[in-house]
Amino acid sequence: MNDRIKFEMEFPIKVSQKLLFQYISTPSGLSEWFADNVNYRGEIFIFFWDDSEESAKLLRKNNNEKIQFQWLEDESTDYYFELRIQFDEITKDVSLIVTDFADDEEEVEESKLLWTNQIADLKKVLGST
Repeated sequence: MNDRIKFEMEFPIKVSQKLLFQYISTPSGLSEWFADNVNYRGEIFIFFWDDSEESAKLLRKNNNEKIQFQWLEDESTDYYFELRIQFDEITKDVSLIVTDFADDEEEVEESKLLWTNQIADLKKVLGST
């Protein structure tokens, strides 16, 4: 198995950290923009899209700061995806930093496009421009 490529993307979002955290860390919040539906049992979050279902383990959660998941199929690896809220004390700007992994450059581009679309949905739900 070849090493995956880690990538990060930053999305400015005009909303409070606390509200944003609700949307990236709770099943009800995630089902508003990330998946069609989200259930959880303990540390396992189950994401539903149309006819598919993926499960991820909650690795880390820091209130109003970040949440990190690992797809169960990646359990024996160091791969994960993370949603981190960055707050600038001076400008009071809030950004969402997405960290994810992809198999190759082509998949990096596809994943970036997917995240860009997902975050656009999140901004719509939040009423952020």
